[in-house]
Amino acid sequence: MSRSKKWRLEWSFFLGSNGRRQYNKLCKSCTNDCKQSLRAKVIACPHYRSRRSANCKDKG
Repeated sequence: MSRSKKWRLEWSFFLGSNGRRQYNKLCKSCTNDCKQSLRAKVIACPHYRSRRSANCKDKG
């Protein structure tokens, strides 16, 4: 198995329709190394804290 084919099999969950690695919307702007695939649904990320949730905590 060639190196590029092996790489493609390992990263197949992260590859988009254009054949390049693509990450989740939240992970694109994140500086941490815990990137998640565009196909994954982010339920909870220990490094992500939205402004909306901070505002809700202050109000209620």
